[in-house]
Amino acid sequence: MQLFKNNTNKIKVMALGGLNEIGKNMTVIEYKDEIIVIDAGLSFPEEDMLGVDIVIPDITYLMKNKDKIKGIFITHGHEDHIGALPYILKKINVPVYGAKLSIGLIQVKLKEHKLNNVKLNVVTPRQVIKLNNFEVEFIKNNHSIPDACSIAVHTDQGIIYHTGDFKIDLTPIDGDVMDIHRICELSNEGVLLMLADSTNVGRSGYTMSEKTVGAGLDDLFRKANNSRIIVATFSSNIHRLQQIINMAEKFNRKVAISGRSMINVVGVSRDLGYLNIEDKTLIDLNDISKYEDSELVIITTGTQGEPMSALARMASAEHKKVEIKAGDLVIISAHPIPGNEKLISRVINLLFEKGAEVVYNDIADIHVSGHASQEELKLIHRLAKPKFFMPAHGEYRMLKRHAELAEELGMPSQNIFVMQTGDVLELDANSAKVASRIPTGNVLVDGLGVGDVGNIVLRDRKHLSEDGLMIVVVTISKEDGTVLAGPDIISRGFVYVRESEDLMDGAKGIIKQVLKDCEEKNIKEWAYLKNNIKENLKEYLYQRTKRNPMILPIIMEV
Repeated sequence: MQLFKNNTNKIKVMALGGLNEIGKNMTVIEYKDEIIVIDAGLSFPEEDMLGVDIVIPDITYLMKNKDKIKGIFITHGHEDHIGALPYILKKINVPVYGAKLSIGLIQVKLKEHKLNNVKLNVVTPRQVIKLNNFEVEFIKNNHSIPDACSIAVHTDQGIIYHTGDFKIDLTPIDGDVMDIHRICELSNEGVLLMLADSTNVGRSGYTMSEKTVGAGLDDLFRKANNSRIIVATFSSNIHRLQQIINMAEKFNRKVAISGRSMINVVGVSRDLGYLNIEDKTLIDLNDISKYEDSELVIITTGTQGEPMSALARMASAEHKKVEIKAGDLVIISAHPIPGNEKLISRVINLLFEKGAEVVYNDIADIHVSGHASQEELKLIHRLAKPKFFMPAHGEYRMLKRHAELAEELGMPSQNIFVMQTGDVLELDANSAKVASRIPTGNVLVDGLGVGDVGNIVLRDRKHLSEDGLMIVVVTISKEDGTVLAGPDIISRGFVYVRESEDLMDGAKGIIKQVLKDCEEKNIKEWAYLKNNIKENLKEYLYQRTKRNPMILPIIMEV
């Protein structure tokens, strides 16, 4: 399939997300007058992003070059690879290509966002989408969701091979193994650049097969006896869901689903044939009271302890339909994502307090990763034999370790590129270098607002959360600038006013003095008055309390 090498133009490869971070995966490949995009994912906000719901990539570069974009190609249906699509497609309406399940999950997202005019294309492994300067080929992968693919981009300079998220599972739940043979064929044609998943590069050996989880679940279900079983897992881990359902049917239990994302994924997966569950097995969550505890399995979201997730609400007795009680068996079938350890620990503690038995990854084999460990990564390097290598999908330490692994396998260090988000790698059949940068960063989504929360808003939110707010209201005469009413002071999150009368009286005295000085000097400009009130009051409050609340003066003219 290799195209004839007759052009010395440079191919540009750049990441708009997914480098030096987990999530927000988005890779851009540009050649001549065409651009293709691989994945469009989101990430979840860091602790200091107060009130932010999700984080998506900055697509400024794509907006400027939207006429060149030929499509977005999806490796698989996880949120960190498809979650940003609705926001991006509102600005750049281009065709989307992906395997059947990926497109099914995307359709649900677009429907929620009322996007009905997007051209969605279902592709199958080994199918090739032909453009003028690219031929884009999907290749079967194994991961923690069905229909995962790697992507080979054929150009007249060579092949760019993007592994996507993968592991090499020789006994997958659906029996559909990774297409290693095709990767060997690509190697013979000539892989110019490989971008590879770096998530588990720090783990030696091989990642265990998803089938090993079945044995752990079987043991727990067998010992549960008369207990109600509640299993928390990632909604997108359909192979895990299938194993839980298989266990429920084996032990004659009914299955109820909790959590909006879980209900959506189960619905799509059943409709498309990726999840097999008998009609008599599945019951509505509202009907669980009709069954004995020994007849029930509840599958729920909330493996990361997210405060609004179904499991967290169950643990804190805020769930409308499920109340945790003594004797319940709660299985948390997932690893904590780095940074979420405290959240999930809190949920586990609350579950124990309510008398539940909690089984999590530290004490049972009930989770395996969907990402390749060191030996699998070595194998993919040996199979693909790329000329150049760019570690992808991971924090900096992961990218660095993956680069070292490639060197250990004999690749020259000058052919390995540990890049930052926004770096542009320019390459042709003979050479590669990081040549420039493009604008990039985070776009914060808060409710219906996309990008309207920036650093200044986050700084103000942080200030408010740490120091509180003091509002000063003064009414002055429009004619001569004299004070007609106030100052009135409203405090929120700073001090309790009724117990701090001396402090409030002193603050009012400071404000009155500022207003008097300005009146004597015949100063009526609002900006000057507000600034003087703010500065003098700030100094007074800090001297008295060693705190710096946000001060908001409001001046009304009548």
